[in-house]
Amino acid sequence: MATYTLPDLPYDNDALEPVIDERIMELHHDKHHQGYVDGANAALDKLESMRDSDEWGDTRAVKRSLAFNLSGHVNHTVFWQNMDPNGGGQPDGPLSDAIDDHFGSFDQFKADFSAAAKNVEGSGWGMLVYDHISDEPLVVAAENHQNQHPQGATPLLVLDVWEHAYYLQYENNRGDYVDNFWDIVNWDDVSDRYDNARKADTIPAHTR
Repeated sequence: MATYTLPDLPYDNDALEPVIDERIMELHHDKHHQGYVDGANAALDKLESMRDSDEWGDTRAVKRSLAFNLSGHVNHTVFWQNMDPNGGGQPDGPLSDAIDDHFGSFDQFKADFSAAAKNVEGSGWGMLVYDHISDEPLVVAAENHQNQHPQGATPLLVLDVWEHAYYLQYENNRGDYVDNFWDIVNWDDVSDRYDNARKADTIPAHTR
C-alpha cells in the first residue's frame, strides 16, 4: 500500500482563471504532483528493501530522493489549499497582527514575499513559514523543494515558481505570475495554518 497519495484539488481545474489557467492546473496537479507522490513512495520502498537486505550502498541517493519528493508533495498540498477562486485581499486576526509586528505592514510583507519568489535561483518556492523557535512568521525562498528551508518551520503560504507552474501561460515572465498570485490567496487557510502551528508548538523552551 502506498504511504502517500495525491489529494484532490479543492476546486475545479479552471476555477483559478485568469490567474492560473485550466491546462496548467491539470498538468501541475495530475502529472507533476503525482510524480512527487510516486517518487516519495518509491524511495520508502527502496529504504525498506535496503533494511531487509542490509545493503546500504545507495543510502545517500535514496534519502536525498525521499527529501526531494516528499517535500514536493508537502509543498504542493499546501499550495493547492492556499488558493481560492474568491481569494485575495488581506488577512485579519492573529496572522494580520503577526505580519504587522514582524514585517511592519502587510505591504512590506507582500514586497518581501514577492521579492523572494521572483528571485529564486532556478526552481523553487517563495514561502511564508512559522518559526517555532522565535514564534514569528518568516519569509524564505526554497531552492528545489527543500534547500534553504529552515528546519522545523511550518509552511503557511507557499508559491510554486518552478517553470511548470506558470510557463504555459506566462512564458518567462515570472514577475507577472507572482504579482497576480495575490488575487487568489486563501487567507482563511493561511490563518488557520498559523493558528494551528502556534497551538502545536513543540519546541523545548531551552532551545528558544
